[in-house]
Amino acid sequence: MVQIIPCVDIQRGRAVRLYKGDPKLETVYFDSPLEAAQHWANLGAKLVHLVDLDAATGAGENRAIILEIAQKLPVPVEVGGGIRNLETAQELLSGGVSRIIIGTAAITNPEFLAAALLEFGAEKVVVSLDAKDGLVAIKGWAEQSTQTAVDAAARVWDVGVRTLIYTDIARDGTLEGLNPEPLKPMRSAWAGELIAGGGVRDERDIALLENLSIEGVIVGRAIYEGTLQFRGA
Repeated sequence: MVQIIPCVDIQRGRAVRLYKGDPKLETVYFDSPLEAAQHWANLGAKLVHLVDLDAATGAGENRAIILEIAQKLPVPVEVGGGIRNLETAQELLSGGVSRIIIGTAAITNPEFLAAALLEFGAEKVVVSLDAKDGLVAIKGWAEQSTQTAVDAAARVWDVGVRTLIYTDIARDGTLEGLNPEPLKPMRSAWAGELIAGGGVRDERDIALLENLSIEGVIVGRAIYEGTLQFRGA
């Protein structure tokens, strides 16, 4: 069964969702990210996905809010956005975060990724590959790298990563439904736990993921707006 992981994106201290990753195209769902996270935990979420959008884009950070959520929520949280050094990773993990998500730095600073895996272990370090037209995007999706997502996945696997999040930027926040085309080669290439994201709309997307044997999916707008009924199992 595909695990549905609720996403709480945090921008300027509020729980939002962006359209195709554009910081200017936000919808505010909760003024309090803690309330948003508690809402999904109360509905049975086994894991909550937090993203510090301000840290990802270099516009600031929401670390105090994230640590408050990690300490108060009765279920584990994973955190991504702007984690680019061991000090930040250590602060989050020591503060109650269950696992960190490395995105841009996995591409631009593979030495940091290797050091994080050595320091914290593969169960605490997840890599997020966010792609458009098959190429990995970095720096809060503001820039596109020259690496294909499949090639990048092979590189991080060789370093020791065993859980991968793969997001289709072109669909993220659109409610257009998942695009199976980039997911198929990624599933074939990735032998570990694979978590998808980007454009989930309804149960048809969950069925697609089950058919592809993808273990989890990060969902935001669909469960906030009710096109997909959240189930916590």
